Amino acid sequence: MQRDDAFLRAWRDSATQALDPEDEDRARPPLQFRTLWISDLHLGTPGCQARALLDFLKHTECETLFLVGDIIDGWQLKRHWYWPQAHNDVIQKLLRKARKGTRVIFIPGNHDEFARKYLNHNFGGIDVADEWIHETADGRKLWIIHGDLFDGVIQCAKWLAYVGDSLYEFTLKLNRHLNSLRARMGLPYWSLSKYLKGKVKRAVSYVGDFENAVAREARNRGAQGVVCGHIHHAEMRDIDGILYCNDGDWVESLTALAEHADGSLEIIDWARHMPVPSKAAATREAVAA
Repeated sequence: MQRDDAFLRAWRDSATQALDPEDEDRARPPLQFRTLWISDLHLGTPGCQARALLDFLKHTECETLFLVGDIIDGWQLKRHWYWPQAHNDVIQKLLRKARKGTRVIFIPGNHDEFARKYLNHNFGGIDVADEWIHETADGRKLWIIHGDLFDGVIQCAKWLAYVGDSLYEFTLKLNRHLNSLRARMGLPYWSLSKYLKGKVKRAVSYVGDFENAVAREARNRGAQGVVCGHIHHAEMRDIDGILYCNDGDWVESLTALAEHADGSLEIIDWARHMPVPSKAAATREAVAA
């Protein structure tokens, strides 16, 4: 059996496993939302900040949770199997949310494209879909898509995307060494990759082209907005009358998109909500990986 299929079987079978008792810790009451969107968790890689993600999942509640692609990094797992307990805990927590009544919708991305073989199937209460139209409480239609279909590199030269992924992983490793030094100097966490994305001209141009292309397609589909991931850059802005929303990632930014009961949307920076001990633990995990 291929590793991808074996993992999806593990995803399904994990529904019967129990979480660590600390999952029941409700010292911090959960924040309530109508809808939440998260993407680019990259479970299966050292860069995934799984403990921060678990803190988010434990302390938020919603009616609908969208997993907007790159939840599991199949590219990395094929090269090197990496699956610590914290990553298994994330899967179990997602399955538990589904069992307790949260509607969980998984839209695969390019890193977990193996799951596209299972569109319109349900795994442990989690629906797998290629895309989705979500209607907010105030009546706006949002098109939900991972976004890799609008990445020219992936569509025209997939081998180059694999090279870029390896370079990105190298940058994250370098970043962990830099932050190990910064931690010894008493300095806070700093993202080299995020800095480069904001400073390198071609990277800035790529982000802008991606955002415009996704917004343009949302208009063609008759939607008032779009929610996507893929580029690890949290953003919410108007593009020629279309609301463009990117929920960021759980490698660098620790962000999610949230819909409140009245239909209003906001980007949540979870690092601002985590208690100091949890922040320190997440930083130690990222540095040690």
